[in-house]
Amino acid sequence: MISRLSTRAVVATAWLSLACAAGCRSDVIETPAAVRVTPEAFSTDEYESSPTFSQDGSEVYFFRADRGFGRYRLLTSRCVEGRWTKPTPPSFAKPGVSEADPALSADGRWLYYVSARADPEGERLDIWRVQRDGIGAWGEPERLPEPVNSKQSQLLPRPQPQPDGRLLFGSSRPGGMGQGDIYLATPDADGRWRVENVGAPISTSANEYEAELSRDGNVMVTVANRGTTSHLYVYERDGKTWRERGRVPARTDVFQVGPLLSPDGRRLLFAQGDNGKHSGEWFVIDLEKNADLGWPPRCE
Repeated sequence: MISRLSTRAVVATAWLSLACAAGCRSDVIETPAAVRVTPEAFSTDEYESSPTFSQDGSEVYFFRADRGFGRYRLLTSRCVEGRWTKPTPPSFAKPGVSEADPALSADGRWLYYVSARADPEGERLDIWRVQRDGIGAWGEPERLPEPVNSKQSQLLPRPQPQPDGRLLFGSSRPGGMGQGDIYLATPDADGRWRVENVGAPISTSANEYEAELSRDGNVMVTVANRGTTSHLYVYERDGKTWRERGRVPARTDVFQVGPLLSPDGRRLLFAQGDNGKHSGEWFVIDLEKNADLGWPPRCE
């Protein structure tokens, strides 16, 4: 049985004998150390990960996993009078079903996430989306069709700001280059989707299962297991291809997930274990100088 644990936690912590495809490098980016930034109102002894913020910074969605990574639930909070409200499930969340990886569209009208609600076994994660109406209320979620979804789990859907409605995500579907690859889905005018593997050097013979792309399309961060535990790798666009900068210098004894780039692409937020491997916290690290120190949004 393929559970959420096997798609992320086991994938992230398993020791594998996988060779990296040509072009992969093992050097670590030179940058200051990561800093923990989980708001106190959100931090628990469970695993908080993958936040997405509204454009004005007053609203956040994220997921929380139990200590055994057996159940995932979506949560949301608002900044009210200088304090984050207690996180609660959003109106569209399905009680008792694993749901995770929320991502708001650039205009805030759509929220994409993964849910096991369509799988009778409650294990396969599909990409769903929900639309917000003119008064801010969420409607009924809809499952994206094949070929966006597959018989394997999909992870970390990221709607792109370009007007063509593209969607970046990870999947372990057949026909890829490794155990998991990064895909880009593009809808046409009739609502049909075309899904393409982003290819080398992003997708390799190892296991890439999450990716984040900067707003200008020039920086990509992936979560990949290259033989030890899963870590974050940064790529820069070089003409029509990608060039790897190296690994983000985070902890090597725990995995990192849920990459989120700042609007300027210079700062990275991610989750990793802290105070014991079962407590996931948010960290930020500057990938370049002159990063926006006011990001991620704070409620003060």
